[in-house]
Amino acid sequence: MRRALGILTALVLGVSGGLGWSAEPALKDPPPVVDASPHSSNFIEANGIRLNYLDWGDNGPPVVMIHGIGDDPHIFDDLANSLKGRFHLIAYARRGHGHSDAPAGPYDHTALVADLKGLLDALAIEKASLIGWSLGGNEITEFAGTYPDRVDKLVYLESGYDWSYPAFLNAFVDMLAVNAPAASDVASINAFRDWYHAAWLGSDTPWSNGMEAYLRDLLRIAPDNSIRVVPSDATYGAILAEMAKWYRDYEKVKAPALAFYASSFFPVDRSDPALSAKLKAFNEEVVAPFRATSMERHNSLNRNRFKEKIMQQI
Repeated sequence: MRRALGILTALVLGVSGGLGWSAEPALKDPPPVVDASPHSSNFIEANGIRLNYLDWGDNGPPVVMIHGIGDDPHIFDDLANSLKGRFHLIAYARRGHGHSDAPAGPYDHTALVADLKGLLDALAIEKASLIGWSLGGNEITEFAGTYPDRVDKLVYLESGYDWSYPAFLNAFVDMLAVNAPAASDVASINAFRDWYHAAWLGSDTPWSNGMEAYLRDLLRIAPDNSIRVVPSDATYGAILAEMAKWYRDYEKVKAPALAFYASSFFPVDRSDPALSAKLKAFNEEVVAPFRATSMERHNSLNRNRFKEKIMQQI
């Protein structure tokens, strides 16, 4: 685990091309895009910090969506479009992300769960279903175990992996270094968009208006028109240090849950054949067996709970 922390922290501090950034003057937001997913953007005070959240309105059952590390709430724009009209949809920027405050710390599970509770309290939401994308699975698991009466249902979107397992985290960190942006990829918004599309979505996935809104919420523009990606280096380091220590205790979760897994972690159709081969090997040799293990862990827990219910009825 120490190896994983060391490599991953080095990665986000810019050794591999620079995902984060250090404090710089005169950074500004990119121009906004035409919103194809109408919502309001607001701020609330929660757990001593200011959180930015998106609200798609409607009067249906509340659903709160939580993004992963290095993301922002616009990652859910396209999903919100498909669900709007049936649910009251809300997504917020985790501390250190998007336009939420980025304190020096803490970034442990206690603070992140308190942020989620503070959001629900501020919006007078007594009970909600929670959707966690990627690392957002940590918050929804811990929150559901800590406040079971405030959770209706859970949905894990490619977030059923437990990042505290060193073997998986080490391999993931190694592949991040292989798949990292070059200096030329952060020279402009257009360059970064091209890199991100190939590195994380794949050329066969259409670029949507929602993805453009997501991308622009990630970025800040320097005076020379090069870009910086939120979170900052310091925030990345703080989050990653806690991420590797956070073991998910599914035993405490009583709400019904549904987990979706992607068929592959990285798209493999890249212009560099050697890179494509490495990504394909990672998907097949690392992600596939770990995905199977994670799914079996969930299924085993469900089987045990089913047996408990049967025994209670006998």
